[in-house]
Amino acid sequence: MKEFDSMKWAAIFFALIAVSAAGWYILQPTHSQTSTQTDERMALPAGALATVRLPPSFTEQEQIGKRAYGAACATCHGVNGQGQDGVAPPLVHKIYEPGHHGDMAFVLAAQNGVRAHHWKFGNMPAVEGVTRAEVLNIVAYIRALQRENGIN
Repeated sequence: MKEFDSMKWAAIFFALIAVSAAGWYILQPTHSQTSTQTDERMALPAGALATVRLPPSFTEQEQIGKRAYGAACATCHGVNGQGQDGVAPPLVHKIYEPGHHGDMAFVLAAQNGVRAHHWKFGNMPAVEGVTRAEVLNIVAYIRALQRENGIN
């Protein structure tokens, strides 16, 4: 019986470590958030939720995606994926890193909308009039921004 009790306590101990590690990971500031704390010259635009450094250049696909993003996404998600307070989350955020939200998650979100699950902005409606090819170009642009801001 003592062996069972020690196994039970060991399981509880490791579960607490796992929960603590997950909480620590989620609460870590993104690279863009730490840059606002260390570089006062990089002020957030009014209502923006994240500071986003731009890469020195974009590929042709990323440039096309930037234009499509401006037409289809920026109204809610802000310039350069910075998010907008009370409107929509920043896309240059570790929650949207490729390992957590793959490229198809963006395609499906634009096509079908998304039920709120990470943020308290409410549900995202489907984006009317945007094609799958346009969304994939937008994703290329967002991924370039993410990489420049340490989100891989």
